[in-house]
Amino acid sequence: MRKSFVFILCLIALGACDKHDPVLPGVRTAIFNTSDVKVLNQNIADIPESVIVTDNSNCAYTQDNSNVIWDGERKVFSGFATNNSVTSNQKPICDDKYLYAGLTTGEIVKVNPKTRQLMWIADVYSASNMTGGASMVDIVAPLVLYKNYVFAGGLGDAFCKINANSGDKQWCLGISVPVPFVIAGNYAFVVSADNYLYAISTKNGDVFWRSAVNKQTMPKYEKGTVFVGKQQINAENGKIIK
Repeated sequence: MRKSFVFILCLIALGACDKHDPVLPGVRTAIFNTSDVKVLNQNIADIPESVIVTDNSNCAYTQDNSNVIWDGERKVFSGFATNNSVTSNQKPICDDKYLYAGLTTGEIVKVNPKTRQLMWIADVYSASNMTGGASMVDIVAPLVLYKNYVFAGGLGDAFCKINANSGDKQWCLGISVPVPFVIAGNYAFVVSADNYLYAISTKNGDVFWRSAVNKQTMPKYEKGTVFVGKQQINAENGKIIK
């Protein structure tokens, strides 16, 4: 009888972990649960003129592969190190008195580096990646802070728009993001690990189109054309130009 009771408790505990990963303490937003991606197969009507450029050169903070953020030799934040991660050159981004960083644990954190206060944590990976630490959920693409929102993509099948004040996710898509992405006008152009380029509305997360690409590399945008490696793709409809 005692063994059965313990077994039931274990099942309950595992079920709870499947919905909520306590990698870091404190208040956090819920794990992104949906993995489906609906492609509208619609043209983009308002073709953007150019890429949104954000200047992060004045952000002097650094982070290491153990999820520790540094101000020179002063430690301002310590996350948990993960055994299962990929090599990346992730760097925090700054805004006023706060910094934002993506971790190998698949989390985005907002920190006040002066007081070392953790403001919020947001999980950026789908619930299907809750496998006891076996999955790689690293945030390897640089974060983009634009109009009071943080755009973040990770290897844990999630690309999300997060409110910079509260840490609440506005929307998330179930795509894995292994390389930097770009934002142009009202759209994000994201190359995913499934070898597709996605054209995503930054307003609501709608996917207007996706186009197969030959290489997983950072896309570039210029005057209605998205460049992925040597491929040129029409930003209006996702068709290959050459």
